[in-house]
Parts: sequence; structure tokens; C-alpha cells
Amino acid sequence: MLATFLLFLLVAVVLGIIGAAAEGLGWLLAVGVVVFVADVAFAAMAGSRRVRRPVR
Repeated sequence: MLATFLLFLLVAVVLGIIGAAAEGLGWLLAVGVVVFVADVAFAAMAGSRRVRRPVR
């Protein structure tokens, strides 16, 4: 789970950097932002589904 989150985070950062640096590839920056937002939403949903047992 954590490895998948970090992989998608890395992909989003790389796409964002390439999209910001290369002329005419602004759409790639937008794709990077969308991947980042989807990754954070996925991690938040997965974290909220985790059942925590009370400590005794």
C-alpha cells in the first residue's frame, strides 16, 4: 500500500516537473496534478477503511 502511494507520488512529481520545464507540455503538468490528487484521495480512503481495534 505504501509502496503504491510512493510510486504514484513519484510519477506525479516527475510529470509535473517535465510539464513545467518543457515548452508546450503544460498538459503534462495538469496530468501530474490529477495523478497527485487521485493518489492523495486514494490514500485517504484506504486509511479511513482501516479498522482500528481499541487498545486494552
